[in-house]
Amino acid sequence: MSKYKILATAPMGIESVVAKEVRNLGYECQVDNGKIIYRGDESAIARSNLWLRTADRVKIIVGEFKARTFDELFEGTKKLPWEQFLNEHSEFPVSGKSVKSTLHSVPDCQAIVKKAIVERLKSKYKHVSWFEEKGPKVPIEVSILKNKVTLTIDTSGEGLHRRGYRISQGGAPIKETLAAALVLLTNWTPDKPFVDPFCGSGTIPIEAALIGQNIAPGFNRDFISEKWHWMKESVWDEARNEAEDLANYDQELTIFGSDIDHKMVNIAKANALEAGLADLIQFKQMQATDFHTDLKYGVLVGNPPYGERLSEREAVENLYREMGQAFQRLDTWSIYIITSHEGFEELYGKKATKKRKLFNGFIKTDYYQYWGPRPPKNFE
Repeated sequence: MSKYKILATAPMGIESVVAKEVRNLGYECQVDNGKIIYRGDESAIARSNLWLRTADRVKIIVGEFKARTFDELFEGTKKLPWEQFLNEHSEFPVSGKSVKSTLHSVPDCQAIVKKAIVERLKSKYKHVSWFEEKGPKVPIEVSILKNKVTLTIDTSGEGLHRRGYRISQGGAPIKETLAAALVLLTNWTPDKPFVDPFCGSGTIPIEAALIGQNIAPGFNRDFISEKWHWMKESVWDEARNEAEDLANYDQELTIFGSDIDHKMVNIAKANALEAGLADLIQFKQMQATDFHTDLKYGVLVGNPPYGERLSEREAVENLYREMGQAFQRLDTWSIYIITSHEGFEELYGKKATKKRKLFNGFIKTDYYQYWGPRPPKNFE
C-alpha cells in the first residue's frame, strides 16, 4: 500500500545516505535538496521513524499547490483531506516558513492555514461548533518556496537524532544523525576494528555499535504519531517486533573511543551504558596522537577540534600535523576526518582519497577520506 506521500528531511550533503536507508527499507524514492520523497502506508511511517539513522524527521505531505494570494492559500488548504489525519479532538498547531514568495508574512500564512483546516473539519464534523484541541498533537507545517505551498504533518515529534541514550554531553556535541552518517560513509563492516580518537561524549562509537549490531536507532524512544487515532497500536508493535528480530545482539565488535578530557570519557561511558552498549565499546583517556594498535585493516573516524576561534587555531594546526605523523603507523587502516579547516590536507601532510562536503550543524565542513588497502582474501 502506498496511500501516503512521505518526506524524510535530511541535512545538506547526506541526502544520498538517507535515500540508501529508505531503499534498504524497501521503498523507492526521489532525492532533492534536503529531502527524500517516497510513498508508503502506516507501516512505512512507523518503520521509517524506527530505522532511519541519518534523517532529521519523517513527515507526511498532505498537499502541494501554487498560491500567490491569501485566498488561494485558504482555498488550496481547505480542499485537502484533513479529516484523514485530524478528528474533532486533535490538537493541530501550525508552524511555517516562506522563502522568495509573494506571501512572505509567516504568521499570516499560519493563521490562514489554521482557519482553512478548521473550516474543512467543520464540514466533516457537523456536530462540532468549537474544536477544543485537547487530543493528541498533530504538528502541521506550511512551507512556501517561490509561491509553491507544501503542507506537511510531522510524524516524529522530537527530531530523529534524539535516540534517548545521551544523558550528558560536552560543549560541542555532534548530532547522532550526523555521527551515524560519518560511520555509514566509511568502508567499515562489523568484523573490522573501529576507532574514534576524539570521542567526546561517545556519539560516534555508540552509533557505530548500533550499526554494527543492526539495532534500530529509534527502538528505545517514542514518536508523536504513536498517539494518533489512525495509527493503530498494532502497526507500531509489528514494526518494533521486526526491529527486535533483525537486531544481531551476538555480533562481536571491536570499538574503541578515546578523548584527552577524562570528564568526557566518563560521560561517554555513561551514555554507552544508557544505550545498553557499555560492554561493546572500550573508552579510555588519552591523546589522539598516542593511539597505536597491532590490529589491521580497521577504520578510524575523527571529529577533532576545528580551530574556529582564532585563539585555538595554532594549537589545532599543530594537532593536525601531529595526527598526520601519528596515523602513518596505521598503514592498513582507513582514516576519515571531519573538519571545517580548509588547510587540513596540507597540515596533515597527505591529500585525501576523497572529500565530501557536509554540515555539522551550521558549520560547513569537509569529510576527508583516506582509504586503506583491501585486506587479503585469507585475512581474518
